[in-house]
Amino acid sequence: MPIAPIIRLRSGHAVGPGCPAFLVAEIGNNHQGSLETAREMVRAAAACGANAVKFQKRDLGALFTRAGLDAPYGGANSFGDTYGRHRAALELSGEALAELKTLAESLGLTFFASAWDAPSLRLLAALGVELLKIPSADLVTVPLLRLAGETGLPVILSTGMSGLADLDMAVAELRRFHERIVILHCNSSYPCPDEQVGLPVMDVLRRRYGLPVGYSGHERGLGPTIAAVAFAPVVIERHFTLDRSLPGTDHQVSLTPEAFAAMADMVRQAEAAMQVRRKQIFPGEAAAAVKLRKSLVFARDLPAGHTVGPEDLACKCPGTGLTPALGDAVVGSRLLATVRQDEAVRFDILAAPNVPDAAADLADRPAKALSGF
Repeated sequence: MPIAPIIRLRSGHAVGPGCPAFLVAEIGNNHQGSLETAREMVRAAAACGANAVKFQKRDLGALFTRAGLDAPYGGANSFGDTYGRHRAALELSGEALAELKTLAESLGLTFFASAWDAPSLRLLAALGVELLKIPSADLVTVPLLRLAGETGLPVILSTGMSGLADLDMAVAELRRFHERIVILHCNSSYPCPDEQVGLPVMDVLRRRYGLPVGYSGHERGLGPTIAAVAFAPVVIERHFTLDRSLPGTDHQVSLTPEAFAAMADMVRQAEAAMQVRRKQIFPGEAAAAVKLRKSLVFARDLPAGHTVGPEDLACKCPGTGLTPALGDAVVGSRLLATVRQDEAVRFDILAAPNVPDAAADLADRPAKALSGF
């Protein structure tokens, strides 16, 4: 199954195989309904290495039943005495999102959001976002998937709470419209225990669907996110906050600007460390080998005509002479000249009828013989 083409965004970022991971600061509702806080978070995300900021948008009347909105909602994380008032307190208007989009794009960031219902998705499309995000909760909401597909916009599809049968269905629905789909592996536990992260599942998803795969981390630390780089994610998303002590479960699994900056730096280091895919010797190693590797030398003074035995050889630094790997080829050879203790072994002072062809060949290529490689 072919890999979908790279998604190139107006903001200048590219998302897809072979591109650096697209780092998303998931602001979500961590602004807690404050436009000023949201502005501050966008600026902070730009300063700490994010490529994109992602918000969430809900139309409460379209998303919840009346009973759900009227349900009592108390506790330390509540922003209202009913769930409807709580959710309303966390929402930003379309006008606020438009302002934040302008701000984000002025800072070189891609702006997008998760649409939790049809009116919210239509609003985001009207704002001119470059991407759409389908949250894990809506992976099985077929009408929303179809509406997202109809926009023609690239879709990032989160896969928490889902088995492969659910994901098969969602991918098939989106593929009715286009192939610009990124599957985001995640576990929707908040926080997710490290042993439940399941990074190898990313390879399973890539093979199954032939689509680019990313990672959305809900763990407390950075280890799994950095390790995810080994599975070539095209997107890495982490929740983002200015203060982890604020009320709400998202803040507990979110990264502060300092932590996000550290993650971004480590991701780029890990990506660089994944570039070489075949065993090779680099110039710095070759220079180290001259100093640290050993050469074949004579263990004692020996006369011309002497037949060299194992006891006549030693392996000593530096590695500027014949590699010790050829010691067996030297044993049994006859000396053509007198040699001194610690003198480097050379084929040109050996009469070696039993030296293997490979060793004789090395004698004709002194640079290779001397290097030991």
